[in-house]
Amino acid sequence: MGRRGIKEYRAHEALQLILADRDHEPLSCPSCGHRTIQRTPRRRLTSAWRDPYRHVTLRCGKCGRQAVYVPRNVTQPSDSQLLAQ
Repeated sequence: MGRRGIKEYRAHEALQLILADRDHEPLSCPSCGHRTIQRTPRRRLTSAWRDPYRHVTLRCGKCGRQAVYVPRNVTQPSDSQLLAQ
């Protein structure tokens, strides 16, 4: 159990699931193998988001484990030298 009683993936499982979601690959639970992963917000055909700082939540429909991440297009380099390149 994670924070507030929420079942969370182990770090390597969460990374595996997040990378598959970012690459638009079919999702399956790395813990139990179930193929029903609920994504919030749902993926839309347009990439325009109403709230650009929204988190993406991936939750297994069978075991209830979840992973939360910030989409790639929202994250920015923190080093000013990286921004200048």
